[in-house]
Amino acid sequence: MTRLKYLAGYPEEVLARVRQGIARGELGEALRRKYPERHEVRTDRALYDYAQELKNRYLRNAEPLSKVLFDNSLHLVAKALGTHSTVPRVQGGRLKSKREIRVATLFRDAPPEFLRMIVVHELAHLKEREHDRAFYQLCTHMEPDYFQLEFDTRLYLTQLDLEGGA
Repeated sequence: MTRLKYLAGYPEEVLARVRQGIARGELGEALRRKYPERHEVRTDRALYDYAQELKNRYLRNAEPLSKVLFDNSLHLVAKALGTHSTVPRVQGGRLKSKREIRVATLFRDAPPEFLRMIVVHELAHLKEREHDRAFYQLCTHMEPDYFQLEFDTRLYLTQLDLEGGA
């Protein structure tokens, strides 16, 4: 039986369908048909601009972003596709916070929909710290297909794992 570490928590009937697709060798091809394109965001600067554009469109009043970058030290087994952090800095006699977003480097070659889902997720943490109802409402406000894209991203990671790439 195939271990589906990226799909933990999904109902057993969903996992059974995924296992059937894997057994028939259909998962990779189905994902390639559904998401044939790769995004053009290749550099950290381009990723910063991409995230900033989404932030300006949906979260104008949120704290500014200091840094957005691809990070090859993010380990997917820790369930981190991306991270957000608040880094305290002392400037003169004042304490200021810098907001950073880091996206796992393997998403540099992913479909644009998956990159958008991850950036939307991390941007939502600028307003909502916890993964609660308000957080997911904000995610779906920025990306209406958020839940489907999150699931498909997990399928993509599963396929990469099967190919030895995740």
